[in-house]
Amino acid sequence: MPTWLIGLGVAAACLVATWALLLLLARRLPPGIARDLAAFVPDCVTAVRRLRKDPRVPRRARIAIVIAGLWVISPIDLIPEFLPIIGPLDDIVVVALALRYAGRQVPREVLLGAWPGDPRLLIRLLGGR
Repeated sequence: MPTWLIGLGVAAACLVATWALLLLLARRLPPGIARDLAAFVPDCVTAVRRLRKDPRVPRRARIAIVIAGLWVISPIDLIPEFLPIIGPLDDIVVVALALRYAGRQVPREVLLGAWPGDPRLLIRLLGGR
């Protein structure tokens, strides 16, 4: 078996393991900032999926949201996912920027309806209006 294929398999396994750990922490941690941070990436993926299909989302906002979703699921990152705490940070920054951009073009109630997590976190991310 080629070495690059083994490396690709290991990278994919690390990515899946990181996502599984985030999902587990998001469900098991007590309510608070640690739980909110652990649930942020899974909540972002769900929100991106929902907003992508919503007809009330303008085309430019939809493109930004899809790019952010692709960034999150991409195995190529600025910060490797297998690093325990800082691995998902680049994903969080890209999704936060895309949601802020979409927040200027999409009605607030559409964004809040697509967000599966605590709405306070999204409101804070969007600028607290």
